[in-house]
Amino acid sequence: MAGLLDGLRILVLEDEFLIAMDVEQICRDEGAADVVIARNMTDAEATTSSSDFDAAILDLLLGSDSTLPFAATLRERGVPFVFASGYTDIKEITASFPGVRVVGKPYASDDILSALVNAREQVRA
Repeated sequence: MAGLLDGLRILVLEDEFLIAMDVEQICRDEGAADVVIARNMTDAEATTSSSDFDAAILDLLLGSDSTLPFAATLRERGVPFVFASGYTDIKEITASFPGVRVVGKPYASDDILSALVNAREQVRA
């Protein structure tokens, strides 16, 4: 049986170790070929400069660093992404990134997967 993420390479930008590991397992359970975790902006930028990803899951804040500029770079490259965050004021996000889904923490695996699949479908359309 095929998984929703069969063969895909997924970037997970998350500074909380246990959440990052949980998201990695969710992606692997759905067939992701590779899941790369970046826990800070330096790692994220280094990873994306040397690799291509099929999709990304981004926490909004890594410590005190906003991931919105990084998300803009992904958008320019045509990489579909979703935000996963406990941040509750999403007005800035929806204004800057219309159509990009914000999945609130804590989230169910079905929520993050459906958001990621929808993001990929939007980019391909």
